[in-house]
Amino acid sequence: MAEEYIVIEGYVEHIRFRNEENGYTVFHFETKNDDITCIGNFTFISEGQYLELTGYEFDNKQYNEIQFQVKAYEEKQVDDMVGMERYLGSGAIKGIGPNLAKKIVKKFKLDTFRIIEEEPERLVEIKGISERIAISVATQFMELKDMRDAMIYLGKYQIPNNYAVRIYNTYGDELYQIINENPYRLVDDITGIGFRTADEIARRVGIAADSRFRIRSGLLYSISQSAAWGHVYLPEDVFISETARILNMEVTNPLLRESVDELIMDRKLIARQVGEEIRMYSPPLYYSELKVARRLLELSKVYEQEGVLQEEGREQEVLNRLSGMEKRLSISLDELQRTAVLETIEHGVTIITGGPGTGKTTIINAIIHFFEEEGLELMLAAPTGRAAKRMKETTGQEAKTIHRLLEITGEPSDESHFKFDKNRENPLETDVVIVDEASMIDISLMHALLDAIMEGTRLVLVGDVNQLPSVGAGNVLQDLIASKAFATVRLNHIYRQEEGSRIVENAHKINAGEEVPLDNKSKDFFLCLEVRHRQ
Repeated sequence: MAEEYIVIEGYVEHIRFRNEENGYTVFHFETKNDDITCIGNFTFISEGQYLELTGYEFDNKQYNEIQFQVKAYEEKQVDDMVGMERYLGSGAIKGIGPNLAKKIVKKFKLDTFRIIEEEPERLVEIKGISERIAISVATQFMELKDMRDAMIYLGKYQIPNNYAVRIYNTYGDELYQIINENPYRLVDDITGIGFRTADEIARRVGIAADSRFRIRSGLLYSISQSAAWGHVYLPEDVFISETARILNMEVTNPLLRESVDELIMDRKLIARQVGEEIRMYSPPLYYSELKVARRLLELSKVYEQEGVLQEEGREQEVLNRLSGMEKRLSISLDELQRTAVLETIEHGVTIITGGPGTGKTTIINAIIHFFEEEGLELMLAAPTGRAAKRMKETTGQEAKTIHRLLEITGEPSDESHFKFDKNRENPLETDVVIVDEASMIDISLMHALLDAIMEGTRLVLVGDVNQLPSVGAGNVLQDLIASKAFATVRLNHIYRQEEGSRIVENAHKINAGEEVPLDNKSKDFFLCLEVRHRQ
């Protein structure tokens, strides 16, 4: 039996869920008579938007509620009465909520605002409004006249009230010119408004698709999106083609290249040539990468100049102490593990890398005990809470997340740059910093960590480049190893292997490009084939 389609009209009150990939959205919809949960696929949708929806109601047994399945939708212009009602009920005027706002507009219709301005005493004709409330409403109404006009103006372009208030507070009377000429300024100036939202506003206003303002904003959006996908930079050709896709333009459009040049001149983009390739950066990530490289070299050079183990007999003395420590801790370091400890003594920056079961934790413990016997202070950290907890359990030492170590104070200001109390002016007071699971450190967090490490402090980075990468931009550990600029020890001998388990062994085989046995004789490593039949 075919579903009976009906048409409803109202406001998007609250978006409960949205999948940005396919546009599937679940939202609360406010009509004149009811509120209902709607589901459907939408190219663009925002809270406060006024829509006409075509679809049908159905009983969603999973959530035990009647929902509305949207099959088609159309944006509707808000008439003046609806705009008046939403303004009065928005909370801008104390003492007037949605219910009273509805009663006032129903009573006075298009004359509502004139009544409030010129004959406020007539508001007492509405049940629930006293003379005191009427005077208060009229007073506030006159004080908020400019905001009211702005809210109604912005409402014509389906801009939600919460954004409209912020736009008015930011621009004042200048907002009319900005919205009409360059609504993409909202992206830079209003928290919460991104390129997609500004682009939709621009479309409604009638801004041309090839507007320079749109192209510039699209380019900046493209570079910020690449950072969200983990890239510190994009090759210029990739950058141009991706922006063209976002803007739905031809990649050969000369305005794209011209706008790139303008943004470079304005220092909103940075271009650097490496060999034959031109790389495009956002300034925050470019300078983070630059400062990370410079700071690591500064930390490394201190000990390279001193040559700690070059003194006569010093290396043998250290080896003897390591042998004694192995006996006390009941551990046995092989030649490569012993080399790793020696490298941390000799260098300001040391990288220890290896796959699962290769003894990284054993080396960390050996480093800790050696430096403690030297009377040095150590700090242990990891990128995540889980990794820090595991580090504490395996070493018996206090370990923190890098964010806690640096004493985080707030949300990111730009490009994932968090604010920390620990920095160059207020550095970490320690002699050695050991960071485990270093493959998960992104470029911004590495920049913050190095900014808080004093010259003369040793930094030891431990991790497996084949494990979890960073969520943010950058592939720091792998790039540092590839640079060959810092002391690096690669561990390849497997020590930790549960009896009957092939996970660790096969992980190393996969990384080496070797064939993995799929005979399903292991208790925890097996091949499972799922056969799906097409309907």
